[in-house]
Amino acid sequence: MALIFSLVIAYLLGSISFSYFIGKKVANIDIRKHGSGNAGATNTLRVLGKGPAILVLVLDALKAVVAMLITHWITGGDPLAYALAGIFAIIGHNWPIFFGFRGGKGIATAIGVVIAISPSAFIAAAILAVLAIAITRYVSLGSLIFVTAVPLGFVYFDVHPATIWVSLLITIFAYVRHYQNIINLIQGKERKLGDQSGRNLR
Repeated sequence: MALIFSLVIAYLLGSISFSYFIGKKVANIDIRKHGSGNAGATNTLRVLGKGPAILVLVLDALKAVVAMLITHWITGGDPLAYALAGIFAIIGHNWPIFFGFRGGKGIATAIGVVIAISPSAFIAAAILAVLAIAITRYVSLGSLIFVTAVPLGFVYFDVHPATIWVSLLITIFAYVRHYQNIINLIQGKERKLGDQSGRNLR
């Protein structure tokens, strides 16, 4: 029961859409109706600019960390429950009960999960992702490289075996949510970083 209770909390925390609230606060808009329609940091950057986007990124990552810490406390430090709480926070972000199950793609929340499990793996994966974005200017490609590198980083830095298996779910969720981005990348239609189409709201 403790595990179920903690995972429900993790999902509900993940369901808090900071991009929605910040969109309402900054420009009185539903962020899901502008730009790419995604309730996340990248679309916030495209529609509202750097400041709001950074705030969304940090808050979306923090909600995963908080969910995992709460689970750690409730379950007495169970490593599998700790990792699963991160997954449920991502599920909440992607499919939030408070917002009609229309959320983001989970990368910022996944960043929080990875940091909470292995800061070293996060740094290694983040370096690869940043390099990819700097070279190609495709945030989606960098995000996919990040989630692909995470399980490998967990193996290399010798985290708990259960956590390694759970990390594969992070990768799967990201690929599922980025399906259209992958198609766009293949077809050469993906938006690049700096494309500010729709940013005329402030």
